[in-house]
Amino acid sequence: MNFNLKQIEAFIWVADLGSFRKAASRLNTTQPNISARISSLEAALGAHLMERDAGSVRLTSQGKELLKYARKVLRSTEELAAASGKNSLFQGSLKLGVTEMVVHTWLREFLRELKEHYPNIAVELTVDVSVNLEKELMDRSIDLALQNEPFVHQTSGSEDLGTYPLIWVASPDMGLHKKKEVTKEDLAIYPILTHAKNTRLYEEVENHFSPLNNVRIVPSTNLSACLHMTADGMGVVTVPEVMVQNELASGELVKINYSWTPESLHFLARFDAERSSGLVSSAATIAGNITKLFGTSRAHS
Repeated sequence: MNFNLKQIEAFIWVADLGSFRKAASRLNTTQPNISARISSLEAALGAHLMERDAGSVRLTSQGKELLKYARKVLRSTEELAAASGKNSLFQGSLKLGVTEMVVHTWLREFLRELKEHYPNIAVELTVDVSVNLEKELMDRSIDLALQNEPFVHQTSGSEDLGTYPLIWVASPDMGLHKKKEVTKEDLAIYPILTHAKNTRLYEEVENHFSPLNNVRIVPSTNLSACLHMTADGMGVVTVPEVMVQNELASGELVKINYSWTPESLHFLARFDAERSSGLVSSAATIAGNITKLFGTSRAHS
């Protein structure tokens, strides 16, 4: 046959991303290379696969039909590599999106396990709030998102990653931990540090404190910065308890006995099972196994 896997791969990514430029970026090559691969594939198949307009790409009816078979070819290639038992045959990159909570808990263990399974796969990491990760997942800028609910869109592939309860913490210098029962007014004396405005965590905190006058809610895209500010007595914050285990153990932060917290964060590994490679599904399974070892709650399972 006068075509190869690189040409088939280029065809699939141009079709999925709707752009030669984006496909080139995805495959770590140049746009002229992608164009050459598509042209060579069309010549070998004797088929006109796509129409190229200014700034956009549309599959022809023949292109749409052959795309289904192109996906099968790549899947069969992956299955052949997996059946050989040599995961070192898997090469390329995994575009991974994670929230900050994952970074500060079990991401390192996950990456170690992934490297053990797929030694020649490079991970390209994006850390962002869940709502932004979902947008990137939908436009295929990332392959796999380790993120928390709620979601606007459903995905065809997912793996449960457990549920993470939140707690309130403060600097011990504030003395709030000495109170048997902390009131809303006690907390509102201080700036309420929380996640970015476009997150459910921010919305719940804002709604909870909105009846009070002069409450200062301070959003941040970086929960680590919130924790540093909290340790320095610049406010109080509610975060997943697993994020602050070390700080609680060292006494840098203390837990506050306040009866209300935002709803626990439920995490999923989400991906497009219909278009993604088998590697992505395998990585999601590895993430699920890591969180089970990590001891997260499975109340939503």
